[in-house]
Amino acid sequence: MKKTLYSIIILGSLTLASCSSKEKQEPISNKTDSAILVTIATPTSNSGNGLSLSGQVEAGQTVQISTRVMGYITYLKVKPGDRVSKGQLLVSISNEDILAKRAQADAMIAEAEAAVKNAKKDEDRFNALYKQQSASAKELDNINLQYSSAKARLDAAKQMRNEVSAMLAYTNLTAPFSGMVSQKMAEAGSMASPGMPILTIEEGGAFQISATVPENLISQVHQGVETNISIKAIAKNIKGTVVQINQSSQFTGGQYLIKIRLSSADQQGLYSGMYANVFIPIKTTITSNNTATAIMVPVSAITYKNQLAGLYTVSSNNTALLRWVRLGKTTGNMVEVLTGLQKEESYISSAEGKLFNGAPVKTK
Repeated sequence: MKKTLYSIIILGSLTLASCSSKEKQEPISNKTDSAILVTIATPTSNSGNGLSLSGQVEAGQTVQISTRVMGYITYLKVKPGDRVSKGQLLVSISNEDILAKRAQADAMIAEAEAAVKNAKKDEDRFNALYKQQSASAKELDNINLQYSSAKARLDAAKQMRNEVSAMLAYTNLTAPFSGMVSQKMAEAGSMASPGMPILTIEEGGAFQISATVPENLISQVHQGVETNISIKAIAKNIKGTVVQINQSSQFTGGQYLIKIRLSSADQQGLYSGMYANVFIPIKTTITSNNTATAIMVPVSAITYKNQLAGLYTVSSNNTALLRWVRLGKTTGNMVEVLTGLQKEESYISSAEGKLFNGAPVKTK
């Protein structure tokens, strides 16, 4: 009886130990499964011989197609992404009322031409009578005045017809250049109003880079300087030339807009809207407050809490570790780290989840 009791107690103890072991192991497995995927990067250096900016690919020419008349859209078959050629009909607007006005103008022209023809005959007749002294100078003056008035009415009728023809031209809208439809703001059957955008056309095969420069660095950028451009979306490195510098930052929040021209060969594979990293060599040395080489990290990697700025690093236990840093100047999409991060020290540049101190992480 005692042996049987001891056997039951030993068996129960083993069962509890086994269950306890399983319960302790499960959180470890869950911890591994819930690890946040992160991307690790090291700071880039700005040695003072160039300026890094963020830019965007855009079409060399963009126009919005609109009309000056009000009416229902009767024809609109293009859609975003469609290629169009110069002179191609894009939009037609109902024009019955304008056609009626043109018919009225044609009738007025016909009437005015008949009046001019008749006044001309009277003028010729009275000129002959005046030479024969059969008509007075006063009568001749009246006939000349009638002839001039008839010609003026004919000119007015022709100008009215020109005005109607100009309005009629706005009922059939064509492509001003060959390109691509990037936006469609109306559909066939809807009402078009004067000035209302209907389509947006971007010039095809002529791309440029648009970038912004901070006000404290704009004096170091000049037209004609060659730039190095990196487009990560297609893993392409190309060169460009600064061709335009906006002299005002009133509507761009203290950032000055510049345009960079690309060669035809370098435009292959580009799409409007792609983001680009632009590097502009400059002669003036840019230095941080403490060192001659600035430590630069993406602005997107910085996290803010109250008045403090920080970024996440990876601890030896593969967990996220928040590191408080002091920031310097911002250049494009990069910001200078003055203290809190070493030049060769890695940090988390992006994460596929919300990071916090101690969160388990796993590198891609």
